[in-house]
Amino acid sequence: MANLSRRQFLRTIGLGAAAAASGCVGATQPSTGTAASGPGAAGASRKPAAKPNVVFILADDLGYNELGCYGQKKIRTPNLDRLAAQGMRFTDHYSGSPVCAPSRCTLMTGCHTGHAHVRGNLGRPRVGQLPIPDETVTLAELLKREGYRTGAAGKWGLGGPGTTGLPNKQGFDFWFGYLDQWNAHSHYPEYMWRNQKKIVLEKNLGGKRVQYSHDMFTEEALKFLRESAGRGPFFLYVPYAVPHVSLHVPEDSLAEYKGKWPEKPYKGGHYSGHATPLAAYAAMITRMDRDVGRIVALLKQLGVERDTLVVFTSDNGPTYTGGVDAAFFESAKPLRGLKGSVYEGGIRVPMIARWPGRIKPGATSRLPCAFWDWLPTLMELAGAADRTPKGIDGISIAPTLLGRGVQKPHEYLYWEHHSGRGMQAVRMGNWKGVRLNARAGAAAPIQLYNLDSDIGERKDVAAEQVKIVAKIAASMKDGRVESPYFTFGAPSKTRDEWLAKAKAASARMLKPEWLREGVER
Repeated sequence: MANLSRRQFLRTIGLGAAAAASGCVGATQPSTGTAASGPGAAGASRKPAAKPNVVFILADDLGYNELGCYGQKKIRTPNLDRLAAQGMRFTDHYSGSPVCAPSRCTLMTGCHTGHAHVRGNLGRPRVGQLPIPDETVTLAELLKREGYRTGAAGKWGLGGPGTTGLPNKQGFDFWFGYLDQWNAHSHYPEYMWRNQKKIVLEKNLGGKRVQYSHDMFTEEALKFLRESAGRGPFFLYVPYAVPHVSLHVPEDSLAEYKGKWPEKPYKGGHYSGHATPLAAYAAMITRMDRDVGRIVALLKQLGVERDTLVVFTSDNGPTYTGGVDAAFFESAKPLRGLKGSVYEGGIRVPMIARWPGRIKPGATSRLPCAFWDWLPTLMELAGAADRTPKGIDGISIAPTLLGRGVQKPHEYLYWEHHSGRGMQAVRMGNWKGVRLNARAGAAAPIQLYNLDSDIGERKDVAAEQVKIVAKIAASMKDGRVESPYFTFGAPSKTRDEWLAKAKAASARMLKPEWLREGVER
């Protein structure tokens, strides 16, 4: 595969150049698969903008059953419930991975974790995670090429300071937030980044909790919308860091749930402790819901509501640590597993899409789709389907969103996860295959579930469906290309060398004086 530099790619016009620079390692599936000629009006009262604005909001560790519109009974989410009522709710939408960084990589590149550069949370504090390389072409770059103003505020996780993975080097005109996922373990951090400038949050130093990162992300997002509306199409990516632990939330939100349920204080450890962990967790989600409502309200106020597609989803399933009680909230109901698992509870996530006049209100889709489908989808909606990189794993779901054209289904969806003994999963129609000991290779058994009758993955029918198991085993083999950083065999020299350099850099950056180096206050 040719490795065009980003500059070369953006200078080059034509499908061939885009195909060469897709950034998926060894992918062979077609990038698009729809007979629709482009987005068409669905009862719009006026002609919409030729290229829709896009606001893509990503929650962090939000479970499948943690919104009211998906069945949640204890946590209030009125704004997201309204968003679903005004748009389309997907029942079979999947994140890119059961953990943070690779999930975000699949979203940005259109490649699943068998072909993506980032396939795990490989990294070190302050250094950040393994960066996506310069030759990778991201969704932000592609939309920028189509005339979009691009901005992001939240948690990145695809490259730390001074690397090729920085948001500003991957297509975003504006960035504010966490680069390093470890820093995001506190919602009252000592520093964040505005573009490539370190911003010290003076009021949070010494363990004080004044400047709440989530609120700062929302304010930056609202500012970007005000500055962008009426200036051509825009793409705003808001990867919030809640409800990921630590359990931090301002008192004005905590008050709604405090005393509502019997509590067992969480003493803390790596993550901060909390006296009322149930109340804190619920409050974090409701505060996020409030701010989604603020974003949607501003779109209407600015007169761009009908020209804007709003998408809301989560990067993986709900967590099992840090004082969170997923069983109490039935966070993944009716699914099996939590974050870090390739069972449905770790990867099936809520997803809502709203575009007034274009997406039918109150619609529900059962289409199996995933994060890597968003790149070709948004390119098609932008009128640039023919400039979507070839060789990616995604398929445009624009026909489903707009209710017209022919929706091509995936032959299969694929995931791999590199913690512990390694995991693989394939969804093929209603069949779901899970291999828990991927490091053992083909010798490791595959569990098989019929999601149509067993969404909770309780009854393994592998022994009864030998041919289906064989097809899934073939997909697990053929659906991936070996990575020097993420292998199911022995750790590679490339990975070891990168980690050694990252460890040394992290040791330097963790020294107190680093916080003041090159800061903007």
